Amino acid sequence: MTELTLTVGPPANGGSCVARHDGRVVFVRYALPGETVRAEVTADMEAYAHAVAVEILDPSPDRIESLCPVAGPQGAGCCDLAFAEPAAARVLKSQVVANQLEKIAGYAPGELVAERVGSGEPTGWRTRVRMTVGMNGRAGYHRYHSDELVAAPNCGQLPPGMLDGVVDLRFPPRAEVHVVVDDDGQRHVVSVGPWEGRGPRGRGFPRPNFHVYEGGRESVQRVGDRVWHLPVTGFWQPHRDAARVYSELVAAVADLSPGMTAWDLYGGAGVFAAVLADGVGEIGQILSVDMSRSASRVAQQALSDLPQVHVVNGSVRKVLAGLRERPDVVVLDPPRKGVGKEVIRLLADAGVPRLIHFGCEVASFARDVGLYRESGFAVEELRVFDAFPLTHHVECVAILTAGASQRD
Repeated sequence: MTELTLTVGPPANGGSCVARHDGRVVFVRYALPGETVRAEVTADMEAYAHAVAVEILDPSPDRIESLCPVAGPQGAGCCDLAFAEPAAARVLKSQVVANQLEKIAGYAPGELVAERVGSGEPTGWRTRVRMTVGMNGRAGYHRYHSDELVAAPNCGQLPPGMLDGVVDLRFPPRAEVHVVVDDDGQRHVVSVGPWEGRGPRGRGFPRPNFHVYEGGRESVQRVGDRVWHLPVTGFWQPHRDAARVYSELVAAVADLSPGMTAWDLYGGAGVFAAVLADGVGEIGQILSVDMSRSASRVAQQALSDLPQVHVVNGSVRKVLAGLRERPDVVVLDPPRKGVGKEVIRLLADAGVPRLIHFGCEVASFARDVGLYRESGFAVEELRVFDAFPLTHHVECVAILTAGASQRD
């Protein structure tokens, strides 16, 4: 394996930093800007290469002892910034967001600061985790971009005791293990898979094996006084404070009043629909749309006391194409791939005056911000949340209003 001695430059999207060798870009993981490192090349392309820092020859003052015992070049791919002082890591993440917005969206956001979520503690914030089971029946984490597993599951993101005893259990090989500690403090341990057999009467798709080892199939999640009963395998924000923080943000910036109409797109279990319903009152209207059948069922159950909320299970694009009314505000929380051109065009055609867009993948978020601006929306405010401490991931939020498009 090729080894290089590199002086590392600025952070790049995806958890690497940029270095150069013989005129080529080298993306180096587990390094910080300004460091000189000995790096092993892991992928060698014509125009660039990927490498991991295996020895730090001249460390950054922002480097600390890793806060995750299983992450690193020879470990799991979970906490790829566990070796960075937390405040410095937030600065790096903010720089990446600003760079992607300028490069992809053509938008200069000014100074961005990644905000802490809740107490902001870098460790022990995660309440749900998914692991993969090896052929030996033990659950573990994947190495970065690898099928190989790291057996020790004590990731720095997890609170003490969350996985007590789980490492000793034996699960079906190739299954996925979900461990959730819900808002009642109940721990749930379930395995799903591997997929096998056929559906009812030998037809349809294969069905997964599903086993409950502790707790139940559903977790109890709360935001304010409202309760959700969510499948353990379903989506909920992993950070214990994220759902509350984002709900409070939506309530503060949606600018709603009784009788208005709001759309909650990619609405999942209806967390944002609940706060939007508070804003429009019983005489207003909320439309919540999501592709997941299980998420839509959870939303219908959790929001059944709110007559102003209408939950639709289906494609956001197809639902939007069939709508003719104009909402007063739209909240979007899409998956990592973002929204894309067609949905944004439909929103512009609908004459939406105000949008609140969440994005958990920086490049997709920047692309969508650029598409919004090309479609006549202006950026009113941008926020970045350090919702995934110890990792390179962030949650970005753009508040946009209908107005003349501009290029900075």
